[in-house]
Amino acid sequence: MTPQDQLDVLKRGVVSVTTEPELRAKLERSAKTGTPLRVKLGVDPTAPDIHLGHTVVLRKLRQFQDLGHRAVLLIGDYTARVGDPTGREKTRPPLTPEAIEANAKTYLDQAGRVLDMSPGRLELVRNGDWLGPLPFEKLLALAAQVTVARFLERDDFSQRYKKGVAIGLHEFLYPIMQGYDSVAVRADVELGGTDQTFNLLVGRDLQRSHGQEAQVAMTLPILVGLDGERKMSKSYGNHIGVAEDADAQFGKTMSIPDAAMKDWFTLLTGVPLAEIGALTDPAKTHPREAKDRLAREVVAAFHGAAAAQAASERFAKVISRKELPDEIPEKVLVAPEGFILLPRLIKDVGLAASASAARALIAQGAVLIIDEGRAEEKVTDVHYRWPAGRKAILKVGKKGGVFRVEVKPS
Repeated sequence: MTPQDQLDVLKRGVVSVTTEPELRAKLERSAKTGTPLRVKLGVDPTAPDIHLGHTVVLRKLRQFQDLGHRAVLLIGDYTARVGDPTGREKTRPPLTPEAIEANAKTYLDQAGRVLDMSPGRLELVRNGDWLGPLPFEKLLALAAQVTVARFLERDDFSQRYKKGVAIGLHEFLYPIMQGYDSVAVRADVELGGTDQTFNLLVGRDLQRSHGQEAQVAMTLPILVGLDGERKMSKSYGNHIGVAEDADAQFGKTMSIPDAAMKDWFTLLTGVPLAEIGALTDPAKTHPREAKDRLAREVVAAFHGAAAAQAASERFAKVISRKELPDEIPEKVLVAPEGFILLPRLIKDVGLAASASAARALIAQGAVLIIDEGRAEEKVTDVHYRWPAGRKAILKVGKKGGVFRVEVKPS
């Protein structure tokens, strides 16, 4: 594959390349010398699980691997002690070294479902190896490369400053630490979400000040979650975990708004762009058919094509039953306490005249919850709590009403 062909592949789904001529030159040099590019992705193990949103940059890193380049997966065991302030309204709580290490292990296990983890294709490093012993004199020299005014140009810091929300001095150090990581690993390219643009550009500056060629900063979109509005996040309850079973992944994917399909196809699959155009055009492909294809692509990436097909068939059996209408009305409720008791929820959506009547229906086994493609769950516990962030189909009685219910946090 020529350098231009590689560039065309790598630009798919990308928001920005700083700069494209630099990346083309690096690819051309790599082709001439036979030396693969060093492509860095830094991850802070602040949580034990990863979801599809995390896989957007992981898939791009895998593309570089498939083109013959070396992935440098950097585990931020030291930066995780600070916590990336990007997009945060307040300082992150610190993590213990034990929690960071436990999270790192599960992260690597799950990232291995996307990346080629063989030693020749992946270099695994930890920034604690160089940030831990970094002399204070060196830290002062690095800090002198970035001004406070430049930090306050960031929306997250400027908004917190205007609101009087505390900004820890250690949070200013985070982009410097991430930037110095690029110096330490001699990155040719660094990947990140659009929210990481500032940090990636700091890396370019620090590399230049250390006599290195500046890395190319490649940013990718933030994947919207199941609600089609907010970014995918476990805290919003709108995520699909890479470790979830095939039925859960399939059913949740089938629940996304039609408008989100194009981005999901582009960022999470290898379906050709021309085909995506046809799949997401209602005049050419029915949205349900297109979404079934998308869900099979998502599931196949983590469980294989056979499991994806089986999940599709199971989902079709549930939806095709006469118990559920083709068009299901939606209800959105708010849970100030983080959950709503099921009797109250049934009353509030209008499927029972009172909470006591709803409790009687539950006790009779007349209440079903279909959690976006999972097998039906018959609820008989009158104390059942519907958590904030959950979106599922609620059905009461064989001939009763049915709603797709979403409960949001207050």
